[in-house]
Amino acid sequence: MPAASFVIPGDIIPTEDLPMPSNGSKPLKLGPGLRHTPPSTISAVLAGSLCIEPKKNAIWVENSTGRYIPQIHDVVIATVHHSSTDFFHCAISPYTTFAQLPHLAFEGASKKTRPQLVAGSLIYARVTSASKFMDPELVCVNPSTGKSEGMGELKGGMVFSLSLGMSRSLLAKKQTNEGGQLVLEEMAKKLAFEVAIGRNGLVWVKADGVRETLLVGRALQKADKASFGVEEK
Repeated sequence: MPAASFVIPGDIIPTEDLPMPSNGSKPLKLGPGLRHTPPSTISAVLAGSLCIEPKKNAIWVENSTGRYIPQIHDVVIATVHHSSTDFFHCAISPYTTFAQLPHLAFEGASKKTRPQLVAGSLIYARVTSASKFMDPELVCVNPSTGKSEGMGELKGGMVFSLSLGMSRSLLAKKQTNEGGQLVLEEMAKKLAFEVAIGRNGLVWVKADGVRETLLVGRALQKADKASFGVEEK
């Protein structure tokens, strides 16, 4: 997942920097930090490293600081603020509008069996709608399978803040042989714990006790702050 160059807001991404997939019919996927202006202009809206994933035909700007901007398909850790007739209204980042989570957007949920979430409940969800003109929308179920696939209410444990770059690194596939996933792999050899990683810069950790939970969370924060290389992690 190489970084082609460093870009700043307003930079136009040259055509030769765009990924070239083996399957020419696969659409180009724009990630955070980029904007498409019809018919074919792609420009940067954030400062950071321009990252390319040819296999997925994806391109985005890697930026470890700043405010999280919701993107479709992102997994996030959200906090329920209040509930209305049909939605839970959840905070996914400070000083932004609430995301809407439908009451029935859970595995097996119906009007009678929908979860009863109170203010302060933690939710692991996926962004299904994101627009600067509308509030983001979340779901806790895969619409194609009807299964939660690990999403839903997060009970117990603790939440720790990380940089956006570290969050993306932790979500990177192990096959890339890079990223914060290696940090968790090393700790898992000595401790038993569960984690849920949000693209919005939050990680939920639950271990056998408070001491073990703090150990895992603070180790991630320390690695994030020190900006270690993969080998050091």
